[in-house]
Amino acid sequence: MLVTLWLTYKPTEIKELIMLLRWNLITATLLFALLGCNQSAAQSDNPKEAVTGRWDITVSTPDGTYPSWLEIKKSGVSTLVGQYVGRVGSARPVAEITYNGSDNTFRFSVPPQWVANGDDEQFEFRLEGDQLSGQTSDAHGNKYEWTAVRAPELRRDGEPEWGEPIHLLQDSGLEGWQVIGGESRWRVEDGILINEKAGGNLITEQRYEDFKLHAEFRYPEGSNSGIYLRGRYEVQLQDDYGGKPESHSIGGVYGFIDPSENAARKAGEWQTYDITLRGRMITVTLNGVQVICNREIPGITGGALDSNEGEPGPIMLQGDHGPVEFRNIVITPAK
Repeated sequence: MLVTLWLTYKPTEIKELIMLLRWNLITATLLFALLGCNQSAAQSDNPKEAVTGRWDITVSTPDGTYPSWLEIKKSGVSTLVGQYVGRVGSARPVAEITYNGSDNTFRFSVPPQWVANGDDEQFEFRLEGDQLSGQTSDAHGNKYEWTAVRAPELRRDGEPEWGEPIHLLQDSGLEGWQVIGGESRWRVEDGILINEKAGGNLITEQRYEDFKLHAEFRYPEGSNSGIYLRGRYEVQLQDDYGGKPESHSIGGVYGFIDPSENAARKAGEWQTYDITLRGRMITVTLNGVQVICNREIPGITGGALDSNEGEPGPIMLQGDHGPVEFRNIVITPAK
């Protein structure tokens, strides 16, 4: 039928018809492009869409600042949910983040974690440009102002080129280290770094970006410590022999990543960590067993030094929990 209709046209009419079809095709293409731009603009103007993602938070208090972290995600059509990491503790789920269009304010709450008989922590914030500005009321009712910037993705391409290994412990003394957050309980004897009891944390004076870290450690029965990578991501040390593998136990990234198995030895025995950190991707080998394989760390863990995730940071050894010993701490930075 189309052939029959085509044959009824004169050559000049066929030429005009082709030109018309071309014009309609160009018009339709432009129309779809405009609709796509309008749709993208509408999405970017949607406040709920605009706040989704991960946020590095800095909280201001009369005694200084401390870091926190927030992730906001969509659940279904329009509900916002997420997870939050405070000054201490692990990531806590956020059941719902509400939005009030009349004052352009988002609100959510989380129950207290390590505070007995405390109230829910309350949060409210606004999107200002590409930053968040808000206020929090803690479990004791204290109110603090905070700001947040988008957390960097920290993606790495290609294979790393590793530098020369650096031994972080001397035979005696704490050269290259400093104590923060409490009284020093640390000393070095015959190349063994000893934390006698709960006190301050120990950090390297040097800061690192991507690296491989080897550390040997032991602790007495029931003790607890941790190694903070870049001073922000805690890999747990804890007397968990024979226990269930999960993020709060040995081998886990605290509150975020479960180890695949519990490869711990008994308390009092020397144990080893071999950890590789590139961007956010971490691999952990405990006592020769790979328990985390190239997993992404979403954000800072409780007790982090700061929330400046895009910057290099120190190695921090947790000393405010329990006694622990280290030896043969060796870091190999990426070039």
